[in-house]
Amino acid sequence: MTFLIFLFACAAAGATGIFFQPGSWYAGLQKPGFTPPGWVFPVAWTTLYVLIAWSAARLAGLPGAGTVLALWALQIALNTLWTPVFFGAHRLGAAMLILAALWLVVAVLMVMAWRLDRLAGALLLPYLAWLTLAGTLNFSIWQNNPGTTG
Repeated sequence: MTFLIFLFACAAAGATGIFFQPGSWYAGLQKPGFTPPGWVFPVAWTTLYVLIAWSAARLAGLPGAGTVLALWALQIALNTLWTPVFFGAHRLGAAMLILAALWLVVAVLMVMAWRLDRLAGALLLPYLAWLTLAGTLNFSIWQNNPGTTG
């Protein structure tokens, strides 16, 4: 049951993609050559959300997990915020700041989770790797499209 609660939170974060889709604005942006094809994003995020929820569910019952779970809540809030800022408001610079903060929170979360439960920490490694790619993409798109809002 705990896993389903965290999975629901992840699904709510992912649902922002329904309301703020890339569309023609995103298609018209200059993107780097290492941009993954469009089909990769829903596959990657679905996988990541399951891993993120699994990690949280493992941590939820452990003594001393309060700070780690607060960081988990902060990362899911930042995760939820990025999509409407990037795809909805077209604020590439603001989205980059959110993504940088998200990366930092997840990095700290991963280290702290590892100390409580090694598997819970390891489950967050693909997320941090994906955020590294996403940050590189966000930054490159921001820099290569100076006419867009910042």
